[in-house]
Amino acid sequence: MLLSENDAAGCAAAMLAAVGGRDNVLSITCCMTRLRLRLRDAAAVNETGLRAAGAAGVLCRTDGEVHVVIGPAVRPLAREMEKLVE
Repeated sequence: MLLSENDAAGCAAAMLAAVGGRDNVLSITCCMTRLRLRLRDAAAVNETGLRAAGAAGVLCRTDGEVHVVIGPAVRPLAREMEKLVE
């Protein structure tokens, strides 16, 4: 997934909704291709919604941590999500 800044903002908003909204997010980090989210309630994650917003997959749903596979555009997306959670 290659994102422009506007695309990243739209995807971030859609993904945030798919993980239960800003109140469900405790932290956001990223690595090479994954968005790593620490959530209050991992059961609130809507995997279909994440895929519709551009995620390639969802992994590691344990202990409130969810890894969303994004690809090389993960950093701009993480930045946009952080803005929405602030």
